[in-house]
Amino acid sequence: MTHVAVIGGGCAGLAAAARLAEHHIPVTLFEAGRQLGGRARGISWQGHTLDNGQHILLGAYSETLSLLKLAGVDVQQAFYRLPLQLTVQPDFELRACKTLPAPLHILAGLLQASGLTWQERWSAVRFMAWMKLNGFQLKQDESLATLLARQNQPEKLTQYLWEPLCLAALNTPLNKASAQVFLNVLRDSFSKAKADSDTLLPRLDFSALMAEPLADYICAQGGQVKRMQNVENVRHDAAGFELRIAETTESFSHVILAVPPFRLPDITQQLPELAPIHEQCQALQYQPICTVYLQFDKQLQLPQPMIGLSGGLGQWVFDRGQLYGQPGLLAVVISAEGAHQHLTQDALAGTLSQELAASFPALSSTLKNPLWHKVITEKRATFACSVDLQRPQMHTGIPNLYLAGDYVAGDYPATIEGAARSGAAAARAIIQNS
Repeated sequence: MTHVAVIGGGCAGLAAAARLAEHHIPVTLFEAGRQLGGRARGISWQGHTLDNGQHILLGAYSETLSLLKLAGVDVQQAFYRLPLQLTVQPDFELRACKTLPAPLHILAGLLQASGLTWQERWSAVRFMAWMKLNGFQLKQDESLATLLARQNQPEKLTQYLWEPLCLAALNTPLNKASAQVFLNVLRDSFSKAKADSDTLLPRLDFSALMAEPLADYICAQGGQVKRMQNVENVRHDAAGFELRIAETTESFSHVILAVPPFRLPDITQQLPELAPIHEQCQALQYQPICTVYLQFDKQLQLPQPMIGLSGGLGQWVFDRGQLYGQPGLLAVVISAEGAHQHLTQDALAGTLSQELAASFPALSSTLKNPLWHKVITEKRATFACSVDLQRPQMHTGIPNLYLAGDYVAGDYPATIEGAARSGAAAARAIIQNS
């Protein structure tokens, strides 16, 4: 009889368990902590519910949006949806053309982008056309910095457009980032349906938005979600798999390992067949994401709910008053490694407050002195999406044992969509053989 264990309650594990439950396949999800969601979860602070990191989605995130609808989430109400609009202080703004189909809406937007010379705009259009002509496929992977140099992309264009997109999507510096994976994201976001390039800004923390609705759906379909259940190891036997949890064991026919790659070798140490996968996991390097919450006077409101920053430490600022109904609360995001890692939390908050005051002169008197701040740093927020990175495959070589996670081989970088697609693919492999 088929009974699947999903180990790990992050986005990949929840996606796998939800897809199995959808097809009425018995499934039990094990999560070591109290909270589901992995690196996309809510926390409580100063009477507010915050995210452990400020997340965004794209209209192209088809699997994530499909799962939310499956769980009964009203996507229209849950997100602040913006047709492609990229604003970076002090003077860059790109707005997609509302009347043209994809990808012409992007090209027209680039030609009208403010803050660039005509030469810089034409360079961007030429690069987009080159990508489309080549099917968004490179003959050989290289760093995005190298590709941009080969394509003669001006420094200002890189600063305002390509680098912010790279950091937001891959969380990896330009000189290390895989150009091919970057092109994969642009292919899905910019070259297909017009709505794919929309930015979706959550109105709820991710625990309330995704993790808990999916858990409720899994249970409603007859599955089980077990929190505070630390699976210590997995053993393979003739009947299937035995999971050791504290002083007990449980048996299953199939297992999906949806744990972080750095934890995988510990819980599968009794599976020597996975040694090559362990080596790949141990070779992965990681990049941090730092989110700094700054509470100002409740009357404060930014011109837009999401604005890019340039020339300082902060890269993006989100107005949570407009998004979450938390007036005066701003979230500043710093992706990847950088100088901010050497600052104390108080010094970082102070520096970002000064940067915000300089970026929004009309609001400077309000932005200089936050009432409180909260710094949340995920030191291993994502794997470093580097050139020619060898990522483990979903199929482990052991029948009925699968990997799931944003680090598993696929087109996408370490994003919520990458995790969701991986979990769904692992579930699909079981469904097709059941």
